[in-house]
Amino acid sequence: MSANPPSLDQLKELPLPAPVVSYFPQTWGWLLLLLLLLAGLAIWAALRWRRWRRDRYRRAALARLAELEQALTDEAQRLPALRELPELLKRVALSMPGRPDVATLSGTGWQAFLDKTCAQPLPPTFGQQLATLAYAPEAQLRALPAAAQQALLTSSRHWIENHHVAI
Repeated sequence: MSANPPSLDQLKELPLPAPVVSYFPQTWGWLLLLLLLLAGLAIWAALRWRRWRRDRYRRAALARLAELEQALTDEAQRLPALRELPELLKRVALSMPGRPDVATLSGTGWQAFLDKTCAQPLPPTFGQQLATLAYAPEAQLRALPAAAQQALLTSSRHWIENHHVAI
């Protein structure tokens, strides 16, 4: 036998064994499934992003509507806020993708457009109430009850949130 016994300094670390399970799929079918899943996820994300960009005008209109609602609580800003509501709805209609021809609509034509583009029915006098807000004398607008103002805001918010955009 050898005269020198083995020492700890002579020990070497053993290499790690190869992984038991490979991280790469063993058959091409799993790889194809993974690629299809990633492609579907990419398409879904692109469509959501496109829709989010397309609805930019809707988000801006809802933000402005919230500002108008806040302005209705201040007596000095109440009348201009009421006058701006019909204008806001017309701007939303003009901003819709597909550019519907709504610039010249008024009265029953405007009401018919609002009803046609909304999934749920609006009040039958909604278009007339908007015309009243736009053209009525100041005294008539000042006499408008708070419940009627709130109903107009609610109907406007409902139409802005839910109007159908034909693409």
